[in-house]
Amino acid sequence: MDYKDEAEIKQALGIKSWRNLSKDKVIRFAAMMPDMGTEVALKIVEQFPVFKDFAMDAVDAIEKAHKSTISANKESQAHVHRAFQDIREILRSELNKDDLGWEERKYIIELIQETGRLEYQKDSENKKFLDGALKKVLVGAGTAMALGVAFVGGRVMAESNDSPEGPLED
Repeated sequence: MDYKDEAEIKQALGIKSWRNLSKDKVIRFAAMMPDMGTEVALKIVEQFPVFKDFAMDAVDAIEKAHKSTISANKESQAHVHRAFQDIREILRSELNKDDLGWEERKYIIELIQETGRLEYQKDSENKKFLDGALKKVLVGAGTAMALGVAFVGGRVMAESNDSPEGPLED
């Protein structure tokens, strides 16, 4: 959808005033920017006198959430690895019993191998999770930076248009 004016954008964001723009809605606003005319987007961003601070707060919030997620994930992964080690230790002690037959030994060895496969699978899932989490952080930070660039760019354009010499020409 192409947004023609501020009113359409406010309606899409579900706000009555730009003062009601929360951090979540700033991210939504950033995602909507490609569907706005440059003039409309710059006009809106110029209305935020502390936009840089707001964008930095958004980046800080994203970073804190990411660190919390990574920390919780690290603890969870350590717990999973300890559990698999405990299982293998129990299986090893069973394997060391003298009264086991060949079929029982084979079965225990297969269980040990299965714990290795399961642990490898969990590790692969964790790496995918971390990759996805990193991508989300990069998108959030990139959005905040893009909004900051748009804000600075809009101010530079506005200032060059307001100068006595007028806008720069090639």
